[in-house]
Amino acid sequence: MRDISRRTLLSATAITAALGAAGCSADRHGAALAEPSPRRRVRVIGDGSTSDTGPQPHQPPVDRLDRSTAPPQFVVISWDGAGELSDRLFTRFREVARRNNAHMTFFLSGIYLLPEHRKHLYRPPGHPVGASDIGYLSEESIHRTIIQLDLAWREGHEIGTHFNGHFCGPKGVSTWSPADWESEIRQAVQFVTTWKTNTGFTDLPPLPFDYRKELVGGRTPCLQGRDQLLPTAAKLGWRYDASSPGGRQVWPQRRHGLWDFPLQSLPMAGQDFEVLSMDYNIMVNQSETPRGDRSQYGRWRVQARDTYLKGFERAYYGNRAPLFVGNHFQRWNGGIYMDAVEQFMDEIGGESDVRMVSFRQFADWLDAQDPDVVARLGRLDVGQAPPGGWAEFLGPGTGVLP
Repeated sequence: MRDISRRTLLSATAITAALGAAGCSADRHGAALAEPSPRRRVRVIGDGSTSDTGPQPHQPPVDRLDRSTAPPQFVVISWDGAGELSDRLFTRFREVARRNNAHMTFFLSGIYLLPEHRKHLYRPPGHPVGASDIGYLSEESIHRTIIQLDLAWREGHEIGTHFNGHFCGPKGVSTWSPADWESEIRQAVQFVTTWKTNTGFTDLPPLPFDYRKELVGGRTPCLQGRDQLLPTAAKLGWRYDASSPGGRQVWPQRRHGLWDFPLQSLPMAGQDFEVLSMDYNIMVNQSETPRGDRSQYGRWRVQARDTYLKGFERAYYGNRAPLFVGNHFQRWNGGIYMDAVEQFMDEIGGESDVRMVSFRQFADWLDAQDPDVVARLGRLDVGQAPPGGWAEFLGPGTGVLP
């Protein structure tokens, strides 16, 4: 692989690091949907909003790691909210993924498929009926979002959940009980599986997946409330949670039987502190506002991209821990964070030892490994390459760190 670490990384003025995660704001195009393969039997589910079309296409093979070689460098790009507004950012990043042989995870906010005139159907725990801190999408944007979800799944991407109303703060999801989380999840699934009834759209086919089976993980609003979520997620058979805000660049472990895939602390390019691996947090450390000084947009764009690259390099040349990057379909500071993650994906795409996968695909890989191998990988600290090389570290009877 080319030596990315020789890139010139810019400096920027330090601003106090922030650990919150922002919500996604709300806004019918005629994109053609891929038709189900004639060789597949399609079973329509419920009111025709979803369907079972068989195994998801375009899934990478799941292989066991050769103990004599380094693990692949996994990178997971995920999107909170995942609504397709008039700026077509969902469409844009499907194309970015296609040219880089990448798969991603889209954490869909369930109410993004619920029209505002039907908001009385949403009963958020601890809040008035129909309440939402992210609003509701227009019918045009709901239509666009359904199209994108269809295409994304057919291309191999994962559809997870960002739940519904995105309630943060002292009266938000951090106060919810496991029963509250179960109600929120069941409502999110209900909105996805009844969009035909709720929207009245007759020009779109069913989504090509059974969401009750597809949904195996999510990310909580503002990265809050996960301690009470995890027992419910385990009860529902989820495989992972991506809500922790305190992650380090090390190999993941399980909590409550679920893989813990946290947002991670990355070296902020040009600074002596670390920042959470999410566009919102980088933005706060640069401008503190989504509409900062326009004269700094170019500098901030490069800094955001290079922050992702520095985190990537630290793992790639060290412990090969997976890199988790969270984003929102937003145009904060003129859309520079969308540019930054696109440039980052283009920079690392196409390398034989780099795999850009969804969270579900990464969980598949972990579950296929010898537990001893996963345990050994977990002994490596942030940026720590194995003493003596990978073959010695992973070989039988070894794996002990000095």
